[in-house]
Amino acid sequence: MNKHLKHLCVVSVMSVAAIIPTTVFAQVSAPIACPDYKRGPTNIPGQKVGKKVGKALEAYNNDLIDEALNILYEIDTSNTFDRAFTDRFIGNLLATQTGKAKQSIEYLQKAVAPSKLNDVEQVGTIKLIADLSLQEEQYDIAIKSYKQWLKVTCKEDFDVYFRMANAYYQTQKYAEIIEPINKAIALAKKPNKTAYALKMTSYYNRKMYKETIDVQEESVRVFPEDGSQWTQLGFFYLLVEDNKKALSTFEIAYNQGFVTKAAEIKALSQLYSMNNIPVKAAQILEKHLKSGLIKKEERMLTSVASSYSQAKEFKEAADYYGQSALLASDPDLFQKQGTVYYAMEKYSEAVVALQKALDGGSDKKGSIHLAMMQAHFDKGDFRSAYKHVLEAKKDRSTARNARSWEPYIKEKAKNRGIRL
Repeated sequence: MNKHLKHLCVVSVMSVAAIIPTTVFAQVSAPIACPDYKRGPTNIPGQKVGKKVGKALEAYNNDLIDEALNILYEIDTSNTFDRAFTDRFIGNLLATQTGKAKQSIEYLQKAVAPSKLNDVEQVGTIKLIADLSLQEEQYDIAIKSYKQWLKVTCKEDFDVYFRMANAYYQTQKYAEIIEPINKAIALAKKPNKTAYALKMTSYYNRKMYKETIDVQEESVRVFPEDGSQWTQLGFFYLLVEDNKKALSTFEIAYNQGFVTKAAEIKALSQLYSMNNIPVKAAQILEKHLKSGLIKKEERMLTSVASSYSQAKEFKEAADYYGQSALLASDPDLFQKQGTVYYAMEKYSEAVVALQKALDGGSDKKGSIHLAMMQAHFDKGDFRSAYKHVLEAKKDRSTARNARSWEPYIKEKAKNRGIRL
């Protein structure tokens, strides 16, 4: 049992002592606020029951809870108030014992059912039933009891509304969360992050993304120093494909030091790519690959290479394609590295990379031979170019292109006196 509930139960037990004496107390402290509520007379246990209750209370005060319970179990009375009073005492004691909460709820429910308890005890017991039921995951009982407490007291209480909203969440009644959580947020002495999270979750689980974002934007305004609020808002913008807002939100978060997780760095890089800023997409990943935050794996290295390639930063692109290809033993990545080297007019490096792609068992032999033919041709090695154009002719996907190159290579070689 949590400390809050245990305190409630102990207070409830100790309050029994106040109504054992024969003196009748006026209910000036009864927590009843409804204007039309009619208070009943204050009742006290009958003399016979009162003596046994007194003995039970004495045993409780001496930490003899089992003995106190046995005394109370023996009470046999036909008086409605005495029965309700005794059941309430039993329920309160059971609530202080580990594993007895459900049994406690049963006794407390019997105690409030006839509405014969004094106002203070009736209201307090209803609240205790609600709290215990929430703890025991009896959410429907908890909700019903919280509503009953609100109806009787006419009070506006943050804790009650918050717990109701949580009970609705646990039963996946997401639409019902909104009314109590709005009241909880309005009543909170200071902003409560969990309350905003419950409200956001209500909309999110119903796929009401506009409303979800509205709540998250408010959370950012209320908790501007909480980095998780910023990154979560960025992810929601990403969800609805508002990539510009997503990027600006992540950038603000990053500049404030709030972006600290690998998934968030990857999202920021992705957003730079989506917003046509490939150099930043590459640089942000590269930085955190070097720091160790992002694991050095083929997919990440390839992403850096691809972004650098888009940004026409070919030197860096070639380097990362090479690292990725070695790590994954992927011939396609060597082919991409060769293509980048060709774009840099580094024909010898292009040929080496493309040969690695062939040696690695690439199934794109025709296109690789065609690329090697172009690299050899551009550096003036017509014999090698001719050799590769003949290989490219063997592949149906590149045969036509290769045939168009063949006479051109022959002509260039002939003009330079080179025999093929």
